[in-house]
Amino acid sequence: MGVEEHRRRGPKSVGFAVITVSDTRTAENDETGHLLRDMLERAGHHQDVYLVVRDRLEEVQGAVRKALQSPGVNLVLLNGGTGISKRDITVEALEPLIDKPLPGFGELFRNISFRDIGPAAMLSRALAGTSRDKLIVALPGSTAAARLATEKLILPELGHLIWEVSR
Repeated sequence: MGVEEHRRRGPKSVGFAVITVSDTRTAENDETGHLLRDMLERAGHHQDVYLVVRDRLEEVQGAVRKALQSPGVNLVLLNGGTGISKRDITVEALEPLIDKPLPGFGELFRNISFRDIGPAAMLSRALAGTSRDKLIVALPGSTAAARLATEKLILPELGHLIWEVSR
């Protein structure tokens, strides 16, 4: 069975969680979180969980665990905390929760980002992996970066990814 058949078998609608990791954003001013929710909903997916948490390891892990426990969630999509500053801890928070990393996601994201922002793309630690038969994706907090990753990588393969991880 080829990739096109896998895409056809994938769900057309996926339940998702959006988690914004930030010490400065709130649910009211979270432009990137709102963008991600809007893009996914316009593509026919449905939001089950939305949270804004501070850049604290235990808060990020708690939010991800809550999303993973939600029966309607197939995708946990985080934004923020994927850079290299001391406050950026999203990657460290996720690593112990991920069963199978998908290194190709981060590689592809940095590659397409390079076309837009040049060598600064190497500063991103965007990642994806699976946990408890669900998909976790961590994106930068930049609205432009989140839009790029969602348009070019997540939405085109989301049904396929969820079908694969749930088999």
